[in-house]
Amino acid sequence: MSTLTEAAVESAVRELTYAEAIREALAIAMEADERVFLFGEDVGVYGGAFGVSGDLVHRFGPDRVIDTPISELGIAGAAVGAAITGMRPVLEIQFSDFVTLAMEQIVNQAAKIRFMFGGKAKVPMVVRLPGGSGTGAAAQHSQSLEAWFAHVPGLKVIQPSTPHDAKGMLLAAIDDPNPVLIFEHKLLYKTKGHVPEGDYRVPIGKAAVRREGRDLTIVGSSIMAVRAVAAAEKLAQEGIDAEVIDLRSLRPIDFDTIAASVRKTHRLLVVYEGVKTMGIGAEISAMIAESDVFDFLDAPIIRLGGAEVPLPYNPVLEKAAVPQEENILEAARRLARGEA
Repeated sequence: MSTLTEAAVESAVRELTYAEAIREALAIAMEADERVFLFGEDVGVYGGAFGVSGDLVHRFGPDRVIDTPISELGIAGAAVGAAITGMRPVLEIQFSDFVTLAMEQIVNQAAKIRFMFGGKAKVPMVVRLPGGSGTGAAAQHSQSLEAWFAHVPGLKVIQPSTPHDAKGMLLAAIDDPNPVLIFEHKLLYKTKGHVPEGDYRVPIGKAAVRREGRDLTIVGSSIMAVRAVAAAEKLAQEGIDAEVIDLRSLRPIDFDTIAASVRKTHRLLVVYEGVKTMGIGAEISAMIAESDVFDFLDAPIIRLGGAEVPLPYNPVLEKAAVPQEENILEAARRLARGEA
């Protein structure tokens, strides 16, 4: 019987932080393809606002890890132009909120050019977007705007929740001939998880079943998938067996995995950090209602989204404005007991 060497065992259980996994993916892509480059505000010498780019500027030089002026519209336009001419830019928007300044280039140009040119032009660009609440960064630096972009044909929108997926999905995004937006929750950057060495891909558009269960389905992505798993473990101690689906991708969305779970559990709770109204929970609920899966429901769907307010600076109010683990627990208990 063959046995693993100590080095192989260490590699098999290697842990990285979410930020380190992203940096490793960028390094792998840049080493493999000279067309790949990273640019944005403070991604070079400073190492990124959240330390993600780290030492990449020293490894690849300032021509491939480029500090830009403070102009989101300008750098997004540069990314579109570079992508059309054959480069593979990875653009970091320092806070995802600032992408509002670049909407013209992303929504009106990047998303539409391939269609308008009949497929003769491609826009293989990646936009990295640190987002979400929990850092006390207040209303203009804490939003979750992913549903805005999931509304736009021509864009792909992903939200990895683990270091493993952060690396594999970023590499898949860099490969993609279409523009991909990757929303990276700021609270996840320091979380650790198993990350294989070397080059691998996690497919865009495929959800992950993080926990199997029979009593209800909880669907979330990014940090909400993490909180849902933690809540499900506590629910299990109360005799409630929750299945947790990590979307990973909002556009395209893996409805088949959601549908299969709901057919089994007959109850659905959708958790998301963005404002509840017209959020991803509304879309998933509508998809269920328009399909035969609706007939399998034994209770109304619950949407657990963010409050209808700008994100507060006050830490107590900030926490209250976004679903937390205890909110997921409460909603799941009501759903499982038929009190929804």
